[in-house]
Amino acid sequence: MASQVNPPRGMRDFLPADKANRERVLGTIRSVYTQHGFDEIETPVMEESSRLHAGLGGDNEKLAFGVLKRALTVDDLQAASTPLDLADLGLRFDLTVPLARFYASHQAELPTVFRAIQIAPVWRAERPQKGRYRQFVQCDIDIIGEKGAIAEIELITATTATLAALGIDGCSIRINDRRLLSSMLAAFGFPAGEHASVLITVDKLDKLGNDGVINELRDRAYPAAPIAALEAFFNRPQTMEFLPFGEAAIRKALPEGVDETAVLELASLATSVDEATRASLVFDPFLVRGMGYYTGTIFEVAHPSLGYSLGGGGRYDGMIGRFLGGDVPAVGFSLGFERIVDLVSPAAVGGLDATALLYEDDVPAALLVSLKSELIASGVRVRLERKPRNIKPLLAQLAESGFARVATVRADSTVSTLEFRELG
Repeated sequence: MASQVNPPRGMRDFLPADKANRERVLGTIRSVYTQHGFDEIETPVMEESSRLHAGLGGDNEKLAFGVLKRALTVDDLQAASTPLDLADLGLRFDLTVPLARFYASHQAELPTVFRAIQIAPVWRAERPQKGRYRQFVQCDIDIIGEKGAIAEIELITATTATLAALGIDGCSIRINDRRLLSSMLAAFGFPAGEHASVLITVDKLDKLGNDGVINELRDRAYPAAPIAALEAFFNRPQTMEFLPFGEAAIRKALPEGVDETAVLELASLATSVDEATRASLVFDPFLVRGMGYYTGTIFEVAHPSLGYSLGGGGRYDGMIGRFLGGDVPAVGFSLGFERIVDLVSPAAVGGLDATALLYEDDVPAALLVSLKSELIASGVRVRLERKPRNIKPLLAQLAESGFARVATVRADSTVSTLEFRELG
């Protein structure tokens, strides 16, 4: 009986046509990011296990793949109290933790304000489903060293420009601030030490709904009074009555007593982004972003046809300080490539002009190579294909692989005498 030859669950192979389309989309993303002043870096696929499990990655830390220490002994296995005791490395579950380590390692070699691109795979032990895989590509841009709102404005501008270049219309960017969330929970009466765990439940609002969040908080035995205050807030008609993003919308959607500085800064950001990009911004008082490292502004990209976000990010001013001993302002925006690529029409990203040269056995190899080289020099992608008796399957395969034209080569052909015909 033949053994299974499928890739590991939650991971995928890509046929040539799919791979070519993915690379074209990645090329567009890289090009726009670069035009906006960002520089690409690369970090290892693994980081130290202790760094990946430092309490900053939220629930994603539970999904990290660990890498066993070398030369483990029976004594090591018996002494381990948790599986993590057996791992000294792990596969990265996002690109932000590696970037923080990278910046701490190379700060002296980098600009005072560093604008980074990272486009690379990450790994999470997810339960595979549509749009969610165990290995997937993230496309991150981050600005480190800039504490002003100009950093958020640059990130939002570059992200909206990237979506436009890919032909993805109708997106909106949901925005909130972790300081507003914390002060909102404080206004309801939740103790400060419980904010992080309460927000983990609130982050499930899209999946559980208002009642589901309230029930889970009750099941977890939080104090009754704050839960009742949150439930009453959920039931206010104006809580989720979105207005054009600005100070009025923020104040209308929030209870009294929230962080005033965060309200004013977020309102100012909304005005600046609208003037600069005309991006579609929406204030969402319950946007949480599950990562524990966010300290200020947070955002997500929503698309009307999807029940999940296309990307997101936020400000994480405290993370790099864990490595350097002092806070460094930092903010990032990540696009989920696997979700993006499914929305992109191949025509939106284009590619090289691709031509197939069909030949029979009587055509000299030297002529074929010469014609191919001359076409390549003119900027054309060329493939040589032996002409079969039944040509229809070959033409269909070429069209699926992105080839737009074919020409038949004869023994006396030159580039100028080739007769091209369009495929499709």
